[in-house]
Amino acid sequence: MNKKQKKMLARILIAAALLIGFNFLPFTGYVRFVFYLIPYLVIGYDILIKAFKGVKNRQPFDESLLMAIATIGAIAIALTGDGDYTEAIAVMLFYQIGEWFQSYAVGKSRRNISDLMDIRPDYANIEVNGKLEQVDPDEVEIGSVIVVQPGEKVPIDGIVTEGSSTLNTSALTGESLPRDAQEGDEIISGCINMTGVLKIKTTKEFGESTVSKILDLVENASSRKSRSEEFITRFARIYTPAVVYSAIALAVLPPLVRMLGMGLPAEWGTWIYRALTFLVISCPCALVISIPLSFFAGIGGASNAGVLVKGSNYLEILSQTKCVVFDKTGTLTQGVFEVNEVHHNQMDREQLLEYAALAESASSHPISRSLQRAYGKEIDRSRVTEIREISGNGVTAKVDGIQVAAGNSKLMDKLGVKWIDCHQAGTIIHMAVDGKYAGHIVISDIEKPHAKEAVRALRSAGVEKTVMLTGDSWKVAEHVAADLGIDEVHAELLPADKVEKVEELLEKKHQKGKLAFVGDGINDAPVLSRADIGIAMGAMGSDAAIEAADIVLMDDDPLKIAKAIRISRKCLRIVYENIWFAIGIKLICLVLGAVGIANMWLAIFADVGVMIIAVLNAIRALFVKKL
Repeated sequence: MNKKQKKMLARILIAAALLIGFNFLPFTGYVRFVFYLIPYLVIGYDILIKAFKGVKNRQPFDESLLMAIATIGAIAIALTGDGDYTEAIAVMLFYQIGEWFQSYAVGKSRRNISDLMDIRPDYANIEVNGKLEQVDPDEVEIGSVIVVQPGEKVPIDGIVTEGSSTLNTSALTGESLPRDAQEGDEIISGCINMTGVLKIKTTKEFGESTVSKILDLVENASSRKSRSEEFITRFARIYTPAVVYSAIALAVLPPLVRMLGMGLPAEWGTWIYRALTFLVISCPCALVISIPLSFFAGIGGASNAGVLVKGSNYLEILSQTKCVVFDKTGTLTQGVFEVNEVHHNQMDREQLLEYAALAESASSHPISRSLQRAYGKEIDRSRVTEIREISGNGVTAKVDGIQVAAGNSKLMDKLGVKWIDCHQAGTIIHMAVDGKYAGHIVISDIEKPHAKEAVRALRSAGVEKTVMLTGDSWKVAEHVAADLGIDEVHAELLPADKVEKVEELLEKKHQKGKLAFVGDGINDAPVLSRADIGIAMGAMGSDAAIEAADIVLMDDDPLKIAKAIRISRKCLRIVYENIWFAIGIKLICLVLGAVGIANMWLAIFADVGVMIIAVLNAIRALFVKKL
């Protein structure tokens, strides 16, 4: 609990203790009134202030005004001897209990969300007197030299002035393979430096850099309300003044009709009491509080399951999802390379891998690391001499005095070695040993462990169509799509092409069904924004994708998409339950109050009781069952 909630809880306990204690006092008349005024002001002073401010600002019609009028009126009736102070104070006390309960539940939902937020600050390293200082990228001017160390993101676009490294560009291009960067190469912000230290001369200010421009294009819509919440807001604006005027009519018209038209006693006290009861019953707290709380609880439940939802409107849209479009790299695959096969080898598989691993031993490139992992033994660098890296082709070296070449088909052509093409999808490392072709090694991206299960779970959750969009080759894309059971695949796409494909899919889909796009790269940000609902990978995804997305999977597990859809549908079901329950009980109790059957205690139930039941129902959305 925060300080405000603790303070409110203390007020509730003090007011309840005073109310119970004063019931045993023998005082009567004005002395009793003064004593009961103490717990009333302890528990209700803030409601009275809110009601006064509402009237002062010409926005009087809210639940604070209803509570103020009803409780002050009830105290006035009790002062005349026709009522009980306990009723008035109990109305305010139970109302504040409901408010505290709602505040605590909303706070819990918000904490669940903030605990899972991955706040990663952007900074730039500048060398000052031989030491690196971290500064805000906004402070870096064009032409400054920044230092990017291994594992850090490139914060600003620029040109490499010193050093060489391997860059993970999958967040920018969607391509599986990292690319090498050396002196003179242009680098755009957002890629991750994987190996060497780079010094980069900036060519743009941070505000004009690639990442900033994409982020500026993405509209932050996290504050949007769902249609259900908007309906309740509009409903309350009309409903509240209507019941105030109805209560005034109930207090005035029947006594006048009795007195002037029928010649009977007016019984003003009876009808004013009914009008006050009517006001308490009519307070729209159950709707105004429980509906947003249902969405808050749904968001909190999703966050507990590792799914960050940025607004209640996205839960509502997600519940209607019928088509899910995936990016490939980093979404359905891990972006981690592994040796899958060795083909056409002219020697033992282990020996070929040994030659490849030793030849690549001087490199920290992910392909080299995958070869070293496949070799599985400690590398003896003393066995390797004359290592020569040929940029964009591969490496040559002498292993135990034997000439070894490992690289792509271009390297084989350059060495005059006849190579054999591979039918399998992936990165192909051709090997030549002592000038002769020795076979090729197939290295490919690894599918995420739950990717296949995620596609099946989406079908069972009611998703009718799955699509994969990727910048990779058709061979790789079709292989992954077939293995995972994806319905439709489009490959060799640029970021703009992905937007066009999503536009086409949006035109073809059913009007009521929604389209969700799942991605993780900066290049996915425009598509994430264009789709009905954008879902990003939060652990490894780019900041731009996370900013653009409406929903973020905090552990990058695609299986959570189906879980998020189930959570959204459960949340919407609870919302509709609360709407029908609250309105139904209110209408019944309003009729009973108007005809004099319902008293103030039933009014308390119709107001606070219904609110607490609705809140308890809303909190069910916090609890998520396993798939």
